[in-house]
Amino acid sequence: MSQSNDAQQSVWARKMPIREQIEVTKRMFAYAMPFKWRFLIAIVFNIGMTAIGVLMPRVVQSYIDVYLAPQTATVRSSLIFAGVYLSLILIQGICYFFSTYLFGMASEKTVELIRNTVFTKLNSLGMRYFDQTPSGSIVSRVTNDTETLKDFWNVFYALFEGIITLISVFIGMYTLNSQMALIFLLFVPIMALLIWFYQSYSSRIYRSMRESLSRLNTRLNESILGMSIIQNFRQEERLIKEFDDENEEQYRGRLAMVKMNALLLMPVINLLEGISLALVLWVLGNQFFDGFLEIGIIYAFTQYSTSFFRPMGMMMDSLSLLQDGVVSSSRILRIMDHQESVPEQTVNPQAAITDAKVEFKNVSFSYDNENYVLNDISFTVNPGETVALVGHTGSGKSSIINVLMRFYEFQKGEILFDGYSIREFSYESLRSEIGLVLQDSFLFHGDVARNIRLLDTSISDATVRNAARFVHADTFIEADPENYHKKVIERGASYSTGQKQLISFARTMARNPKLLILDEATANIDTETEEYIQSGLNRMRENRSTIAIAHRLSTIKDANLIIVLDKGRILEQGTHDELIEKQGTYYQMYRLQTME
Repeated sequence: MSQSNDAQQSVWARKMPIREQIEVTKRMFAYAMPFKWRFLIAIVFNIGMTAIGVLMPRVVQSYIDVYLAPQTATVRSSLIFAGVYLSLILIQGICYFFSTYLFGMASEKTVELIRNTVFTKLNSLGMRYFDQTPSGSIVSRVTNDTETLKDFWNVFYALFEGIITLISVFIGMYTLNSQMALIFLLFVPIMALLIWFYQSYSSRIYRSMRESLSRLNTRLNESILGMSIIQNFRQEERLIKEFDDENEEQYRGRLAMVKMNALLLMPVINLLEGISLALVLWVLGNQFFDGFLEIGIIYAFTQYSTSFFRPMGMMMDSLSLLQDGVVSSSRILRIMDHQESVPEQTVNPQAAITDAKVEFKNVSFSYDNENYVLNDISFTVNPGETVALVGHTGSGKSSIINVLMRFYEFQKGEILFDGYSIREFSYESLRSEIGLVLQDSFLFHGDVARNIRLLDTSISDATVRNAARFVHADTFIEADPENYHKKVIERGASYSTGQKQLISFARTMARNPKLLILDEATANIDTETEEYIQSGLNRMRENRSTIAIAHRLSTIKDANLIIVLDKGRILEQGTHDELIEKQGTYYQMYRLQTME
């Protein structure tokens, strides 16, 4: 495991301070505020349910002491007490239903809001965040961590119910026997000490568990996406071993959790409950035999004793869920607090792309604000012209596209569109006029028309068909009986690489952009498909500014300007004939390709 991963593990393995847990919980409570009335009404029903639970032992105690002990019970009195007791059970059941239903619905709504908020935040983050964060980790936070919050809210329901029950039961005990009730208070500091101990040492275990689960999801996601490479290079055993190691780490974390919960939760509660029952039977039993106490009070106290420790057990049992929820919440808040936003725009209402003249003026750019991958880049794309970017891997071609599309903020220089700074355009206006076609096309689940339209209702069916025919995608789309309504499975696996690229071309042309950016768009295309694309590209570039990144130099021989890059700097630029005549870097690259 790398040092960075070790450092990350050490961070997650530390204990989370109580103050930090409280701060995280307070922030998560803000998401519950829109549904506060549902929570409050659920709490009211819970109070009613608890009050009835305290009243029921008193009903039985009265029946024992008033009727059974003196042997004055009649059928009528027995039926009356049975009816009262049954009515209380029914009312308690109704209160329980509405309490759990309303609280559960409010919890689900809160989790839904959090999940939508996290996903919205992810869509607002800059590309650097996704470059540095494994996709499996992101998926784990949006799905697993938010799902854990459902139990997190139930913890507070259990805590509130436990506190109300403790207070109510203590009042019930105090009205029966104040001395015995005060003895029960001695157990409260013991429980508080156990809670503090559990909270202090369990957070480390839960943080490690959550992080190991995140790494497990990352490993699984990577393996599924790269399955063809794994099988082709016979890496199954290595990947299985690595997955097994991650899974074993997750198992060890959960085993530590089980051991901790088995020791500190219900066994301790059962022990304290047993001690309390022994005290009740010893103290009150002696008072009964001495003639100072009625037998019904002993019954009521034994019931109250169980009721006193039952909510304590629930609260202690909920602490495991509380820790899991706090850790999940902190992981979610790390996304919400992330400052890797998209580059900021200062929108000028006058800014508009009309002719699509693009100017780079002394642009320098670094991904990490330290090591520059573009240095003093200057060139101009005049309206209707094609500018090609060529160079070896790592020369800076894709970085030019990244800053031009505003995926990243550049540090120095200026980029102009028709005389306006690129920072003066809204993202909507900027990207609606720029058509980007990447080397690796991506198709979404749905049908072909949906992938071309991308839910833009302003694009008609006729426009979809015309765009497909424009790039010759109709040759295989319309050959299928379902044509534009044919289902596209995950990542378009049922289509060849060339067919997916043609669909992505149609997607771009359906929007009729003023500036066309081609990022090695023909790199993965077979020869026959490339002929279709090249003829389509020639028409696409008519009266449209184009920036093309190309490995195959034969595809950009007719470009108005060819820029040769190396290590983020411009080595030479000119037309194809001019660069061949110079016999420089471009000449050497062209000779190597034509000799193959």
